[in-house]
Amino acid sequence: MFKANDNRYDNMIYRRCGKSGLKVSAVSLGLWKNFGAGDDFANMEKMIHTAFNLGIVHFDLANNYGDPYNGSAEENFGKILDNGMRAYRDELCISTKAGYDMWSGPYGERNGSRKYLVSSLDQSLKRMKLDYVDIFYHHIADPNTSIEETAVALDDIVKQGKALYVGISNYNKFQTAEIIKIFRELHTPFVLNQPSYSLLNRWVEEDGLDTFCEENGIGLAVFSPLSNGLLTGKYLNGPVSGARVPDTEVDEAMVARLNRLNDMAVSRGQTLSQMALSWTLFNSAVATVITGASSPEQIEENVKCIEKLDFTYEEIKMIGDILK
Repeated sequence: MFKANDNRYDNMIYRRCGKSGLKVSAVSLGLWKNFGAGDDFANMEKMIHTAFNLGIVHFDLANNYGDPYNGSAEENFGKILDNGMRAYRDELCISTKAGYDMWSGPYGERNGSRKYLVSSLDQSLKRMKLDYVDIFYHHIADPNTSIEETAVALDDIVKQGKALYVGISNYNKFQTAEIIKIFRELHTPFVLNQPSYSLLNRWVEEDGLDTFCEENGIGLAVFSPLSNGLLTGKYLNGPVSGARVPDTEVDEAMVARLNRLNDMAVSRGQTLSQMALSWTLFNSAVATVITGASSPEQIEENVKCIEKLDFTYEEIKMIGDILK
């Protein structure tokens, strides 16, 4: 039976989600990959235990996470909770999402309807054997459902006690501004927006989403901070056979940028991935960075990013020059 490390909270940094009272670990663990039915259960359980022992309390899931079938990540997480982690439920911030294609028919395809969101969360709670999740996100904006219906459904889910807080994911600044008006009228505990964001993907800055959220008391929980592995150091010598990043994206110019960034990371006493995570957390709008992992050792390496979160003006300028 799992017993957590007594010193698990000694080194992790915890940040508030915007202006809410909810804190999350600066580094979170996402279960998008490597937690499906086709993966090694012993390894995924060790990854969860390692993360928690390092002070990670935020575990991020979605209804469609898991390979080879949707929902298997939530099922496996539920089993891990059963094996001793459930005793620590009140120390965990568990989030899940719904919005993409999930099951056959019009009620399970990508949307933001009340029917889909309520049904999906009920299924997620059943898979994880939970009475509630801490954060429930609408996974992606739905142009075919009124934003009022989506917002009211999320608000009702909180009122029903199935979630403590709500969030949105993959919403731009304009979409966020639309839905936040409704949440304010309803007094919905809206705390996080979950966009993609990394050194190589800075659309939230160009869109103004980060500034808008910070000004309006909403935190960012960012995913793909390592750009699907491009910022892990794996591609310093060029394309990698069988990797997720297409060879066309790893051209000579990209390899040159990655190597310059890696040299800078080394000069800071970090790996490339650690510096990339530190840089993401340097944005004051970011509450947490959601990392993926394939091994416990990878989690241990990623968490070390919090040891060096500061950047000098010269370093920020150098990064900007490298990425031009």
